[in-house]
Amino acid sequence: MYDCVIVGGGIHGTYLSQRLLEDTDLERENLLIVDPHERLLESFRRKAAACEMDELRSTFVHHVGTEPFGLENFAEGRNRADELRSTPDYPPRPTLSLFLDYANYVIDRNDLPGLHRRAAVESIRRPITEDGTLVLELADGGDGSRELHTPRIRTRSCVLAIGHGGRYRYPDWAAGVDSITHVWDGFDPETRADDTLVVGGGITAAQLATCLADRDREPVTLCSRHDLEEATVEANPRWINWNHIERQLHRHPPGSRARVETVREARNDATVPPLLLERLETAADEGRLSIRNGDVRSAREVDGRVRLLLEDGGCLSAERPVLATGFAPVFEHPFVESVADELDLERGYRGMPVLDDETLAWRESSGGDSPVFVSGALAAGTVGPFAGNVVGARRAADRIARALERRRAPAVACRCR
Repeated sequence: MYDCVIVGGGIHGTYLSQRLLEDTDLERENLLIVDPHERLLESFRRKAAACEMDELRSTFVHHVGTEPFGLENFAEGRNRADELRSTPDYPPRPTLSLFLDYANYVIDRNDLPGLHRRAAVESIRRPITEDGTLVLELADGGDGSRELHTPRIRTRSCVLAIGHGGRYRYPDWAAGVDSITHVWDGFDPETRADDTLVVGGGITAAQLATCLADRDREPVTLCSRHDLEEATVEANPRWINWNHIERQLHRHPPGSRARVETVREARNDATVPPLLLERLETAADEGRLSIRNGDVRSAREVDGRVRLLLEDGGCLSAERPVLATGFAPVFEHPFVESVADELDLERGYRGMPVLDDETLAWRESSGGDSPVFVSGALAAGTVGPFAGNVVGARRAADRIARALERRRAPAVACRCR
């Protein structure tokens, strides 16, 4: 029996595990991270490699360690301060290499791999005894790091930190065309092609198209639905402040359409940071990259190539088409839906989890708080437009750590009697 199991070993699960050990009386043996990847942050590493990310959009104080200036001190102590990239009218941002090296340092220093059980959670249910605990059913017995070959785990509480759950947005027009891949779903930038067509209009599409063009290895075309729009960060930095979140978001009922739309309007989705946009435009001016605007109407394979028909009547053709079209809605993830149905948890507009704004506990349909807590993109209705970012992990951990400490106090007292 665990006191808490974190489902997901990405940025949120990695950060939250440290906060629970530091800010609560939770012992290591009572905490577990369940994630199917071989190592923590593996999904983030793979996505960064697929789009050849060079630097982060977040500032140097947003990382997986719990000390705000830990990454800066790490860089300065290793003569890598030049990897904190200056940004006009914005704090410096770390290179991907520096961010990951510091993350590895934090993970090793805190022995977080010792908390990691390599397995996938298939479902979460209540035991027949109805003693307030949860049972997590696993897809396999893990790799032996914790509880070898145990197909289920019992815990007093659980935190869903699954990100977008490995589901990506495939436009309807791409259905049935097997040679169209998503940048985060099996694409390898090292594979050569006669030419590459990148479809998307945000930071990932711009990053991938620019890096491929910089190699000067093959013709590259970027197809965006609209003119590329510039934004330094994903939302106005005021949304980092919890008081601002309470005033602008929590004034609407939990799970309401107003909350969904407030978050959507606040996010700078499908935008490109200024320095990356400058690199992209330079590549286009030098003839290493072509940019085409327009909605895609349909796609089909012709003689080993994929031909895209645009709404304006134009046509694009490439041997290798790559989608950089973002994530599928996490609220509609089948695992999220199954957990909500099994535990009778309340959902709002478009499936948004209805959370307690002070604790991030997912409310039961009966009105009470369940032992399931939420961090990451699933918590956008409470944490706001930065919910899925590193800073969102910090805001969520502030509340989840306090809530779990309060929940544990009566349970510990009961066990001691």
